[in-house]
Amino acid sequence: MSKRVLVVLSEFGYWGEELVGPVEAFDARGYRTTFATPTGKRPQALPPSLDPHYVDPPLGRSVTTRDMARRAQALDESDRLNHPLSLADLIPERPYFSSINHLRDLEQYHRHLDSAVQDLVSSFDALVIVGGSGPIVDLANNERLHELLLGFVTADKPVLAECYGVAALAFARDWESRASLLAGRHVTGHPKEYDYKDGTGFVGVDFNMGPPPYPLEYILRDATGPEGKFHGNVGKETSVIVDYPFITARSTPDSVLSGELLVQVLENGLRRYGW
Repeated sequence: MSKRVLVVLSEFGYWGEELVGPVEAFDARGYRTTFATPTGKRPQALPPSLDPHYVDPPLGRSVTTRDMARRAQALDESDRLNHPLSLADLIPERPYFSSINHLRDLEQYHRHLDSAVQDLVSSFDALVIVGGSGPIVDLANNERLHELLLGFVTADKPVLAECYGVAALAFARDWESRASLLAGRHVTGHPKEYDYKDGTGFVGVDFNMGPPPYPLEYILRDATGPEGKFHGNVGKETSVIVDYPFITARSTPDSVLSGELLVQVLENGLRRYGW
C-alpha cells in the first residue's frame, strides 16, 4: 500500500523549491500527497522563488536554477494545490481562559481535539511543513499545527520541516511541561549568517518586515537545550539532519535531499543522518 503524506503550507507564501523537492520525491515513489493550510486558502509560491535571476542577499547568488524555477512554477499553477484541507476546520482551537464557561469549553475542546488529531494522524504516514517566509506569519505559532505535531510524534511518525517551518517544531509544546518537542534533539535551520537584513516579505500583503522577526538559530538553540544541538553547517552547500522522528532542512538547497531522506525514513527505517 502506498504511503500517504500530509504537506502543510503557509497562506502567506512558500518557497517553490521547498515544495518541489519533497513532492517530487514522493511522486517518484507513488506516495499520495495531501495538502493543508491554516484556513483552507490556496497556497501560493513566493515570487522570488520562481525567479532564477533573484539573488539571495546573504549567499550573494541565485538559489533557483532555471529548471527548478520551471518545475516550481508548474506545480504552483497546477490544480494539485486548489483545494487544501483546512486546519481550522479539522482541529479545534483551545478556548481562552477568560471564556464565560471555560471549564465546559475546555472539556469540549479536549473531546474534539483527541478525535480530530487521531483521525488525521491515522490517515497519514508522515507530516511535512514547507518553508519560506510565510510560515513566520501563520505556521510558527499556530496552535492547531502544534497539536498535530504532538500527535504525529506521539504516534511515532516522522515529521519533515524546512527553513522557517522548523520554528513550528520549536514552539510545539506539551501544555503542562511547556518543553519543546525539540528538547534534546539535533536539528538544523537558518543560521544567523543566512538571515536577511532586509526584504522579508509575504504573499497577499504589502509589507516588508525587514529582517526576520526572530533569528531562527537562536530559537532552535534554546529549544534543543543543553542535551541537543543546532547544526548551522555554515559554508556547506547542504544541511539536513535526521534525528528521528524529525527531519530538518536548513533552506532551499536542502529541499531535494530532505525529501529523499524522508523516503529513506519511511522505506528503510533511517533514524539518524548528518550528525
